[in-house]
Amino acid sequence: MPSFDIVSEVDLHEINNALDQANREVGNRFDFKGVDAKFSLTDSSDITVSAEVDFQVHQMLDILRGKLVKRGVDLKALKEGEVEVTGQKAVMNVKVQQGIESEIARKIVKMVKETKMKVQTAIQGDKLRVTGKKRDDLQNVIAMLKDAKLDIPLQYDNFRD
Repeated sequence: MPSFDIVSEVDLHEINNALDQANREVGNRFDFKGVDAKFSLTDSSDITVSAEVDFQVHQMLDILRGKLVKRGVDLKALKEGEVEVTGQKAVMNVKVQQGIESEIARKIVKMVKETKMKVQTAIQGDKLRVTGKKRDDLQNVIAMLKDAKLDIPLQYDNFRD
């Protein structure tokens, strides 16, 4: 029976490379000379953007977005927090979303069921498994999900006949 998985994953190696490039660009730019500004990646795959003032944090975020797009990372996977100003530091935490949250997974299951296609969708942790008798039905589900306006990037893995 044909099946495939719907996942939402970001390549952390590409994010790390983009952060290195962005740190190099911030170090070389004239408007950041003498400013303690940097990007860092925490253990839980969150990005910390720190500079002296919040305006610089927003400029750095634009640099980071550009580097991520060049590396093929979908910007929908980033959830930006608020800029926290403490003393002489402005810090923003950017969460990198890995996996499909249960609320969004239920929404996707509901969307698939509303199409009345002969497929079954099962939530398996942070991914979804879609099975059906016909390969064409599965391809129609993929096309429908690509057209849907969801707030997370989706990838379609493990397609089996």
